[in-house]
Amino acid sequence: MIELRRLHAFVAVAEEGHITRAAERLGMAQPPLSRLVRGLEAQLGTLLLRRLARGVALTDAGVALLGEARAVLARAAEIDDTVRRTARGEQGRLAVGFTSSAALHPFVPVALLAFRQARPGVRVELDEAGTPELVKAMLEGRLDAAFVRSPVGSIRGLIVDPVLDEPMLIALPAGHRLARKTASALPLAALAGEEFILYRRPAGPGLYDAIVAACRGAGFTPVVVQEAPRLPSTLSLVAAGLGISIVPASMQRFAIAGVSFQKLRDCPGLSAPLHLALRRSNLSATAARFKEAVHHLAKMLPRQAAIVQDASTSSDAG
Repeated sequence: MIELRRLHAFVAVAEEGHITRAAERLGMAQPPLSRLVRGLEAQLGTLLLRRLARGVALTDAGVALLGEARAVLARAAEIDDTVRRTARGEQGRLAVGFTSSAALHPFVPVALLAFRQARPGVRVELDEAGTPELVKAMLEGRLDAAFVRSPVGSIRGLIVDPVLDEPMLIALPAGHRLARKTASALPLAALAGEEFILYRRPAGPGLYDAIVAACRGAGFTPVVVQEAPRLPSTLSLVAAGLGISIVPASMQRFAIAGVSFQKLRDCPGLSAPLHLALRRSNLSATAARFKEAVHHLAKMLPRQAAIVQDASTSSDAG
């Protein structure tokens, strides 16, 4: 196998047409440079340079090698740059998962877009699934990170970083008595005896368990008559008059006909957290940069709120 340093030496001598000038260009003495070129000729079993009175000239074999050598050295430089950029998290692959409830928060697409714009060399792959499936994919190395609602930090091999919290709202059929009763926030206890539609627990254990726990804290156990496979379908079932639900405030931006939203009060601890889950070990450089980008964006919440409002307005207008 030809050493790259011998190719560097040959190309410099061929382009300069002179051993001394090539040595100056490479910042080395003439004798070791001559040895590199002679070693290359010996390895290939042919003369590459004709020694002239003043300088050198390429043989036919040297002409053939020069183009190949330049291509090899250029490719080697590209490989070096690729490896360094990948090590810095500027290039490579980032696989991000999210639950359907997490994906509906405007912060998630804004964060993904900001990261892609900041690091165009990173190929971002997305996957939507339930929390158990996302956890399994991260532990198996198929996902680098995931936006989730559930507190999965207790799972061995994962770490979870809180990103933000949003309040929960009551979703009521438009003609429901509580929707007509008041425009002010309703106490959670006012929902006792109502029939609930919840985002099914296997897909969203975080939201499901938080709602049930809050209701029990308010003195009643919710009567769950329907579990929806996806959070948007929860609102569709509410619009059909099959029951009420408690959903993250970001769901209000969908403005589904037949659904009225009411604020909640007297429900301490009931919120919809957004977490970023990552593997505890073997964290890729791109995942580490993504983590930094997400937390940087989360710190810009006043500005982010304006972005979210713009996105919400655009969604409603469409």
